Amino acid sequence: MVTIKTQKEIEKMREACRVTALVYEEIEKYIKPGITTMDLDHFAEKIIRKNGGIPAQKGYPSGQKGVPAFPATLCVSINDEVIHGIPSNRTIIKDGDVVSVDLVVYKNGFHGDAARTYIVGKSTPEKQRLLDITKQAFFEGISMAIKGNRVGDISHAIGEFVEKNGYKVVKEFQGHGIGEEMHEDPGIPNYGKAGKGLRLQPGMTLAVEPMVIAGKQDICVLDDGWTIVTEDGSLAAHYENTILITEKQPEILTLL
Repeated sequence: MVTIKTQKEIEKMREACRVTALVYEEIEKYIKPGITTMDLDHFAEKIIRKNGGIPAQKGYPSGQKGVPAFPATLCVSINDEVIHGIPSNRTIIKDGDVVSVDLVVYKNGFHGDAARTYIVGKSTPEKQRLLDITKQAFFEGISMAIKGNRVGDISHAIGEFVEKNGYKVVKEFQGHGIGEEMHEDPGIPNYGKAGKGLRLQPGMTLAVEPMVIAGKQDICVLDDGWTIVTEDGSLAAHYENTILITEKQPEILTLL
């Protein structure tokens, strides 16, 4: 069900989103070669709890028979891992790694959801371009997130921009509505036809999240039941924010 938030509910969401943004500000300073993905996870959880939030992804059910709930605060996905990578004490972040981090904070009854991708240590032009295109795809999408437009306008803008620049979007996963629940209607694919789908209204809060692959579009899931990787081993990036539909331009809630 699509929920239209009241002004009071929006203010509560702002706070959950503020904590989400604060975590990313601190992660950017902390992430470096030599730390483990579990180090990063523990670091983020401390910041969330210090600010009165709860790591919403921790214990989130998989929905798949035989696959346990997600065990960590962050999804940390490295290089060819697209999304949902599980932090581990055995996974050490190396110089030059492309590291995508996805985080959801729950506070005051509402959620804030965002994702960022970092190049840790030494970069290359190819890696930087992938990150730049992924981030810009988000902004291309939300340029269409205005009152009276449709969800398909966001989806089309993202997909067209990514394809035009020689990359592929992940089609099996998508953005979503967000609020009291982590995942609400509507679904927001990263591809589609303009002018189709639900009409956008002020008070809607959406998590828009391009997931972009440098190589072929095919993905698969690892044996842990969570981690999604590119089949051809190509790099992937992820950029996401929670936004609010207003009477004018959309507001990004997960930026400080």
